[in-house]
Amino acid sequence: MLERPAPHAARRILDLARTDRDAAQHALAEQPIDVQLELVCETPVARRAALLDLLPEPERVIPLLPEAELCFTVKAVGLESASWLLAHATPEQLVACLDLDGWEGTLPNQRSLDTWIAALVEAGEEPLLRGLQAVDPELLTLFMKSRVEVMLRTNDDDWQDPIGAETLDGQFFFRTLSEDDDAAAIIALLRTLFEHDYWMYFRLLQSVIWELASETEEWALRWRAGRLEDLGFPPWEEAMNIYRYLPPEQRGELPQDVAPLAPAARWQLPVAIPRMPARLDEGALLFRTIAALENEERRTAFHALVALANKIAVADRLVLSDAESTPRAIEKAARFASAGLELLAREHGLDPIEVLRRAPLERLFRIGANLDPAAAKP
Repeated sequence: MLERPAPHAARRILDLARTDRDAAQHALAEQPIDVQLELVCETPVARRAALLDLLPEPERVIPLLPEAELCFTVKAVGLESASWLLAHATPEQLVACLDLDGWEGTLPNQRSLDTWIAALVEAGEEPLLRGLQAVDPELLTLFMKSRVEVMLRTNDDDWQDPIGAETLDGQFFFRTLSEDDDAAAIIALLRTLFEHDYWMYFRLLQSVIWELASETEEWALRWRAGRLEDLGFPPWEEAMNIYRYLPPEQRGELPQDVAPLAPAARWQLPVAIPRMPARLDEGALLFRTIAALENEERRTAFHALVALANKIAVADRLVLSDAESTPRAIEKAARFASAGLELLAREHGLDPIEVLRRAPLERLFRIGANLDPAAAKP
């Protein structure tokens, strides 16, 4: 098992780059790929672009970034400048980015979709095609419906090409609905599909003409909700269960035959597992207790902490594509889970470590939230 990089290693490399860029690149190149990846994830999002620019082979590291971490990084760089990042992103990463940042409530955010599509166009034909083929057809249809009018040529003798419309095949004609729309990006999108995936091009333009927006939105939302749940972001109604009322007589109960720290409880998270706080003696009881666990248990506990933070982010309606949402949710998770941990340890006369080995973090958080519902209120 490889050692984790020392705290602030990325900062030292970035500081070195200011005076000796070659030396900084060499120091980074000496690290294995998984260490380079961890250095990127532990670097504040505002400085990640500078670190990525020092990587000898960014195309090997970028596809390994957890989905939400790529989204945070792209937004920090600015979508108008992030095409080089998207050029190396996997289809799964691109879909997750749109799931996290392409929606506002239960509706697609057209302004955000515009910027993501424009960034993919800027990234080049191959990344654009990869992204378009990965995105839900329904979401792409909704995007196009909001931007263009599509007309299919008829066999009528009196047919005349629509004024101001473009066509790539002489059959489908399209024109932007607003002078503010980026016609060049839309033409690039359709041309890429026309030249490399004609069947998708044909279906997309047909759906823009014939599909009902309301039904398309319903299906797009359904696919997105399923993927977000796979990433640990459940529906809002389900996430709110962490705040459900717990009667006082049940708060001190310790679950039986539960092993929340078993490695089997781990699964792929969309964000990086955070490093332990530098000063554990000043951290929450939960952090101090996790620090005393064995390595595998500690990793599983942090995994559970981030999974709980995801539910808090959904329940509290935090912006999932905001890099600050996860730290805020982790801080809240640790605060109220610590209160629950302290209560159970006191009630049962157990070391907090033993409580953590028997009580899931969600249970501890729910106890803590019930102890101070006003402060825990989403």
